[in-house]
Amino acid sequence: MKNLYIYLLFCFSMPIFAQKISTENLKNSIETKLKNVEGEFGLAFKDLQTGKTLFINEKTKFHAASTMKTPVMIEVFMQAKAGKFKLTDSILVKNVFKSIVDGSPFGLDIKDDSGDGMYKKIGQKMTIYDLTYQMIIVSSNLATNILIDLVDAKKANASMRKLGAKDIQVLRGVEDQKAFDKGLNNSVTAYDLMLIFEKIAKNKVIDRQSCEAMTKILFDQKFNEIIPAKLPKEIRVAHKTGSITGVQHDSGIVYLPDGRKYVLVLLSKKLKNVDAGVKVLAEVSEMIYRLM
Repeated sequence: MKNLYIYLLFCFSMPIFAQKISTENLKNSIETKLKNVEGEFGLAFKDLQTGKTLFINEKTKFHAASTMKTPVMIEVFMQAKAGKFKLTDSILVKNVFKSIVDGSPFGLDIKDDSGDGMYKKIGQKMTIYDLTYQMIIVSSNLATNILIDLVDAKKANASMRKLGAKDIQVLRGVEDQKAFDKGLNNSVTAYDLMLIFEKIAKNKVIDRQSCEAMTKILFDQKFNEIIPAKLPKEIRVAHKTGSITGVQHDSGIVYLPDGRKYVLVLLSKKLKNVDAGVKVLAEVSEMIYRLM
């Protein structure tokens, strides 16, 4: 009887042991792969069914680039739910903003904005929803700054704290050069971005309707060079990217055909070869997918 008990214990323990070994081996393989590219990297992965995680430099701070637009979207939906405005309300499209350093005015350059179509709308009105949509899917900087003026970066930052994201810093809009020169930059960690995407995936930000609406926007992301790049076409990814000089990020929720889903955040900085950085991060995404 004792031998039977030991045998059964061994059998039930093997899958857990094997899972632990495979995760540890995968982490080692990923770290080895990343060492082939000059730069610094952060990774946070969570299987939303099992709770299994994999972390690399998950608490290291990175310049947020456009990943800060996800917290801004969340704040827009929070304030809409609170009745401060409706997502269908229209506001003026402008290109004059105030620096957080001294209040001096600045504008955005169309050449530095991937959402260049927005500039044709200056002087016209757009709905808050459409501005949010453009901010996410084509990463419009103009739409982002208009929305930050609307909801206030400080309030977006406070909302991140309420969601448990202690290290995300939403300080300002985009291309505030005076703030940049003083080191006043938006920043994120892989861990905190994982937290907020997990809450969206589990319908724990505001309510189910809001989470589903935000996810629908994230599904329409136009920049797909990293997380989705090497995944099978039937895999759906609700995600937000970010890039500036030497920085390439991607963060979001991966939906598998069988109903399972996981959160993956891939961050980088100090990249000497941007193409190599994008390629290796796409390969890491594929490695995580194979684990699933």
